[in-house]
Amino acid sequence: MAILRFKALELVDQRQPLAVTIAGERRSETFGKNVFNLDAMRATMPGEYFKKLQAAIKQGSPVERSVADAVASAMKTWAMAKGATHYTHWFQPLTGATAEKHDSFFDLNSDGRPIENFKGSALVQQEPDASSFPNGGIRNTFEARGYTAWDPTSPAFIIETAGAKTLCIPTIFVAYTGEALDYKAPLLKSLASLEKAAVDVCQYFDKDVQRVHTTLGIEQEYFLVDRALYAARPDLVMTGRTLFGHAPAKGQQLEDHYFGSIPARVHAYMLEFEEEANKLGIPLRTRHNEVAPHQFECAPTFEDANLAVDHNQLLMDIMERVADKHNFKVLLHEKPFAGVNGSGKHNNWAMSTDTGVNLLAPGRRPKENLQFLAFFITTIKAVHRYADLLRSSIASASNDHRLGANEAPPAIMSVFVGSMLDSVLDELERTAKVPLDKGDNIYLKLGIDKIPAILLDNTDRNRTSPFAFTGNKFEFRAVGSSANSSSAMTTLNAIVAEQLIDFKKSVDKLIEQGKKKEVAIVDVLREYVISSKNIRFEGNGYSDEWKEEAAARGLSNVPTTPQALDAIIQADAASLFERHGIFSHVELHARHEILLEDYIKKIQIESRVMGDLAVNHIIPTAVAYQTKLITNVRGLRELGLDDENTVVTLDTIKAISRHITTIKTQVDEMINARKVANKLDDTRERAVAYCDTVKSHFDTIRRSVDKLELMVADEDWPLVKYRELLFRH
Repeated sequence: MAILRFKALELVDQRQPLAVTIAGERRSETFGKNVFNLDAMRATMPGEYFKKLQAAIKQGSPVERSVADAVASAMKTWAMAKGATHYTHWFQPLTGATAEKHDSFFDLNSDGRPIENFKGSALVQQEPDASSFPNGGIRNTFEARGYTAWDPTSPAFIIETAGAKTLCIPTIFVAYTGEALDYKAPLLKSLASLEKAAVDVCQYFDKDVQRVHTTLGIEQEYFLVDRALYAARPDLVMTGRTLFGHAPAKGQQLEDHYFGSIPARVHAYMLEFEEEANKLGIPLRTRHNEVAPHQFECAPTFEDANLAVDHNQLLMDIMERVADKHNFKVLLHEKPFAGVNGSGKHNNWAMSTDTGVNLLAPGRRPKENLQFLAFFITTIKAVHRYADLLRSSIASASNDHRLGANEAPPAIMSVFVGSMLDSVLDELERTAKVPLDKGDNIYLKLGIDKIPAILLDNTDRNRTSPFAFTGNKFEFRAVGSSANSSSAMTTLNAIVAEQLIDFKKSVDKLIEQGKKKEVAIVDVLREYVISSKNIRFEGNGYSDEWKEEAAARGLSNVPTTPQALDAIIQADAASLFERHGIFSHVELHARHEILLEDYIKKIQIESRVMGDLAVNHIIPTAVAYQTKLITNVRGLRELGLDDENTVVTLDTIKAISRHITTIKTQVDEMINARKVANKLDDTRERAVAYCDTVKSHFDTIRRSVDKLELMVADEDWPLVKYRELLFRH
């Protein structure tokens, strides 16, 4: 094992940056060249069918069969002209990864002659085997039928792998009985629900608003390690994170990596995956070093939320494929290294009207600011009302390691709005009851017309807040780097839609009682400001004081996934999702089961890998080194040199023995705890057992292994060390 480590280090020292060829002088020239976008459709489809397709997409209505046939024919022509030989429905099952089943355009006609064929029926629907994907008990193993159905709002694209090109068609994935088995279908439903609720509220301010789009910008953090070093760490290969590893003398404490000069090999890697992303219409704009050593970030411009999620899933795949080419492994795990920053996927969320207004950006006129406050305060109220449900939407075994540690938001849901807006809300709370005389300027008396048109530079940012307002959007920072953002966005869309509906009902009721519309709106907003005040927090979310204060405020702090997931199946959550047609009772309970099973399996894998490494690699290494020390002591005594040096060596031998005993004892107890947990029939009880008993041994085992790393001679240690993983590149 130690030999593998040193061979890997030799390879790293020989690495050179790869030359990257950029297809065009300007990114704009190649942007979306492998996407069946509007330009490609217009160029390959008859005009009348193109117009019908666009109308169906805008209205959210089903695509007619004749239109589907025209689209399929155009897609085939376009894709084959670019060298594609196969097509696939590209979908997002509940594994967390994307899935695809490739079919060839090649076919035989009725005469047995070879043809290239792709019909509208193949575009609209396919039938991958549903039995082997997570389904939470919805399907039996022998019930294999499931369907993928075309999502016309997300354009098809071409992926090239090993020289082969495939047309990928974004789709939803449902069971034979109709239940959603993916992330996309619920997201689309939540977007439709939020749009309707938002349009209804917009009518108070602008009758011309007919559509509201949810926009999203997803920042992606990640680590890079050399592929050879990665292969020499079985824990990284099997779990995505290092189960052992003593902190290096230098970590991130000097903060010299953040926004520093990008290493040459990394820069070449970034150039290539950005080029690939650009061809697929993913609008990446930024790249930089993050805080931890060899941690980086990329971020796109804002897009329609459905497309943004598709692009992020596609981006992660591109990053992994290009990393292999550059002899890197990209680590998307939320906490691959202990003691340094974890990685998140900050979701920047907002709503925009078809009249060009960002509903979360204050305007230049008082009426526009009242509209801004309506959506701004309603969102805060929704987060307060459904904080536990929002927390559950970002729960996972890997994110549990990150939340609340090293510049990651805590598991406590809170909202940061900045000192300026905080004072605006406090003022609204104090002054909304002031008497209004005829002719009074309501906006002036309530301070609404004093809100600056641009807030971007009027308040600081808070990196410790899980849900922060950043000028013209909310940034949901608690989403994990490996997650599919659909889960968090589906929940956020649903709770805001629900609160907007309640807001309109309350305002309409006051208007019916004779109140002026603006006064009614302000009265309801004031009630929301007061009732949701506890969720607003401007301080340090990492501090222990905040945990105490949050508890006093009645805010939940659920740091572990099995308990956090309880919120999904509470009566209010089930009722919420059913009212909005996002999840049925069966689908919701199935997802709860799937998420618990996913947690169990990941902790189980980590436990097995930890036991294997500890018993089969670490302990033998420690025993072998201990034997060397014993031989040394025996030799010194034979020479009559039994002095202080011998005493020191004996202390080391004893310390090694203690750590070996601790490791072996803890591993045995962990295995027994796993056996007990596996016998539990109830999935939640089993998940809790893995969390509370199996996982409870991890830190003790790791502590002793990491101590041994400092005692055993460097030349004997089998695992690539942190200083090598984080600083050799």
